[in-house]
Amino acid sequence: MSPLLPFEWILATRFMREGRMQTALIISGVALGVSVIVFISALISGLQTNLFRRTLDYQAQIVIRPQEEVARSLRSTAGAELATLVQPRAQRLRSVDQWQTVRKALEALPEVVVVAPVLAGAGFVVRGDANKAISLVGIEPRSYLQLIALRSQMVEGSAEVSSADILIGTELGKILGVGLGDKLIVQTANAASATLSVSGVFDFGNKGVNERSVYVALRTAQNLLNLPGGVSSLELNLRQPFDAETVAQIVRAQTGLDVESWIELNAQFFSALQAKSMSNNIIRFFVGLTAALGIASVLVVSVVQKSKEIGILRATGSSRTQILRVFLLQGAMMGLFGSLLGSVAGWAFLMSWRAIAINADGTPMFVIEFDSLLFVWAALGATLVGTLAAVFPARTAARLDPAVAIRG
Repeated sequence: MSPLLPFEWILATRFMREGRMQTALIISGVALGVSVIVFISALISGLQTNLFRRTLDYQAQIVIRPQEEVARSLRSTAGAELATLVQPRAQRLRSVDQWQTVRKALEALPEVVVVAPVLAGAGFVVRGDANKAISLVGIEPRSYLQLIALRSQMVEGSAEVSSADILIGTELGKILGVGLGDKLIVQTANAASATLSVSGVFDFGNKGVNERSVYVALRTAQNLLNLPGGVSSLELNLRQPFDAETVAQIVRAQTGLDVESWIELNAQFFSALQAKSMSNNIIRFFVGLTAALGIASVLVVSVVQKSKEIGILRATGSSRTQILRVFLLQGAMMGLFGSLLGSVAGWAFLMSWRAIAINADGTPMFVIEFDSLLFVWAALGATLVGTLAAVFPARTAARLDPAVAIRG
């Protein structure tokens, strides 16, 4: 007996050839299931990655602000409450208290990658007779550009800003009729103003953001918003974005400041990600269950059909373990061959999708990355499912009484 083709392999392949129609059908069924799993998994993974990038590329994972000012009821010197109806207090622009110290403490946390000071407030930009209300954002380029993917969104100029520069969105540029190198007057409610040069134009793919947001140097914003040396928020990114809520709770307890994580701010988006992952797992489970039942049913029929041969093999010295391995090998081979065919079919479906799912300008709706591990896990999973599905028929075959099996 050849060591490369032991008895169990030879017998397993012979049984599969003799029932080639059943074998072909079940391998095709497994292939279809695996192709669906590969296609759906890659599609959902690409969609999640795209949504994840669109969300986290343009916002900090944790934002720290001063606590809101709370209106208190009017009381007499004796402590008696004189007014019970208290109007909510208007929130003024305030700085994070001792923000440099807080920043150093945050940068010392092992989970934190970068901490960026930001000063944001309202203002106007003026160009001749035209003016537009804006959201003025003062940044420290060195840290902020590690926080937000601003460089990748620049269509003209540079994302670096000096005290005399301003970055504007494409929509604001169209409204005011300005471009790279043009001058704009920025004004705020404090009657402060500055003439700045457009050093860059960005496009975030969001009309509202491109129309309202402008970026200036942090010191310029401090002068315009009359908050010398202050920042309205500290924004940070983490090594693991999904740790944001845990880290936010720690920072909130240590600083007493108002701390919000991207998970809290995007609760619906986060729930959608979890729902997509759950639906993908449900699809995998039912496809795997269907494949397992199919393999098991074919092998049960095979045990009935081959009962006499199994009896003869047992009578001529084959052990129960050998018979068990024969049917386990059949299940494993059906799962493996089906997974290989399914992986190829899934890859073909994904290539077809990439060719179809494109925007009007020819760019893909979202990027689908081919993860080789997905194909490896699909092959291993299908092989394991096939093996497990074969356990019951294999045990049944191994337990056949030779005399009863031969008599039929």
